[in-house]
Amino acid sequence: MSRSERSAVTLRTLAGTPLADPDLERMVVATAHAIAERQGVRILGIDTGPDHVTAEIGAGRVAAIGFAAELRRVTEAWYRGKHGAQTLWGIPPVDDADAWKDG
Repeated sequence: MSRSERSAVTLRTLAGTPLADPDLERMVVATAHAIAERQGVRILGIDTGPDHVTAEIGAGRVAAIGFAAELRRVTEAWYRGKHGAQTLWGIPPVDDADAWKDG
């Protein structure tokens, strides 16, 4: 990794403001740090708001997208298990043109 390599990624909720809960916000931030440690990337900064988390990491764009996907996956699973809710981040609508169709 080049020392100047850095990327930012944002996870945003599709509805509501669940990260307004300080305990939930702390859990998401702690999870981001744990994932970064496991993946061997540095977190250069984390910004949170009631409906989003943005992480800037010392890695390229592809690694940042992978980081965000893992953060979403882990926090989503934890949230469902802890709160019995369907989703933390929301389920994006599926565009019929992008959906898999049986042949």
